[in-house]
Amino acid sequence: MARELAYVWITPYSLLKSRTGGILGRLLSTTDFDLVGAHLYAPSDEFVDRYNKTIEEADMEAQIRGGLLTYMNEHFRANNRLGIVNRAILLLVEGDQVIHTLKQRVVGSLTQAPHGDSIRGTYGDYIGYLTGELKYFEPAVLTATSEEMNRKQLALFAEYAVRDGGCLEHLIRHDDPSRVETTLVIIKPEQFARRSPMAGNVIDTFSRTGLYLVGARVLRMTVAQAEEFYAPLRSMFLQKLRGQVAPIMEQIQTRFSCLNPDHRFRQISEVLYDLNAENEFNRIIEYMSGRNPAGLSREQKSRPGGAKCLALLYQGMDAVSKIRETLGATDPSKAAAGTVRSSYGTDLMRNSAHASDSVASAERERAIIGLAAGQKDWDIVDLVRSYLRG
Repeated sequence: MARELAYVWITPYSLLKSRTGGILGRLLSTTDFDLVGAHLYAPSDEFVDRYNKTIEEADMEAQIRGGLLTYMNEHFRANNRLGIVNRAILLLVEGDQVIHTLKQRVVGSLTQAPHGDSIRGTYGDYIGYLTGELKYFEPAVLTATSEEMNRKQLALFAEYAVRDGGCLEHLIRHDDPSRVETTLVIIKPEQFARRSPMAGNVIDTFSRTGLYLVGARVLRMTVAQAEEFYAPLRSMFLQKLRGQVAPIMEQIQTRFSCLNPDHRFRQISEVLYDLNAENEFNRIIEYMSGRNPAGLSREQKSRPGGAKCLALLYQGMDAVSKIRETLGATDPSKAAAGTVRSSYGTDLMRNSAHASDSVASAERERAIIGLAAGQKDWDIVDLVRSYLRG
């Protein structure tokens, strides 16, 4: 059976209420779907009009259709009922029978009976009178209800991805712009290694900062990207890891009297220092990209790796320090209780998430992974159009 590509679009209200982590956690822990894409949109009126057209053409109950159309018009437009920025995050998932499973079991139906066994059951509301008049409507997320509808809507997401989406940091208005920062978080590969809500839990923890999520991207880092991203660690390893090699060299010198502390001995020591540091550096590159860089050609290093990460941009007052405080110390065993690394980290490398340590670092790192201000994210476009062509 051919694998399907489908979407879950988290509404502006759900995003504002920091429900993104819970929704993602539910999505990843209750299915074996592969999260393959994430993208933020601030849909234009033109986009909303064309999306509404697909709802009008869909086979669904008249009351549900009317509720969805009203909701789109009142909540997804720039000039909306709540007066909020109309940020909405798109999640793309791939797997077998995705459309049917999302509709029937994961996202769930819109119903007046309260249930907590689906995303909408937990985060949505559909309250109507017995006469059929709709009193309150919050779908929490949007998703297609049929294969035909799915293909039409995916095509729209691809068409408007660059025009209406990407890094939305320019849309948020702040009381004191002088203290506003945008910082980068990368949820690391171990959070996606198995069917688990962990990635969503990490996002939930970061939501305590009160910062705005203004960018998102699923990453499969190339070796070249990982090497550039972690380049500052090379020199640090050379200095920090000398202490591991020095005792060994002292033992060797004691064992082999011919190795006096002369020029040759110092040469051997330097080679071991370099090899040890390079080995540790390569371990990180392999972990983040899924490929060991040793012996790879330049062309091989440019290919997407096998490890998956989720990159997120957070914006707000003193964003760097707030995120770093919530992240916790590099060593999970030393991180303060309640921090991301204390709760979800394993060791110094598998410590759940990375966060930029300064605004300058964030700008450098964002440029490497394609989330810099002004950069166009064509990956989501290519992904969707490749599926639709197939």
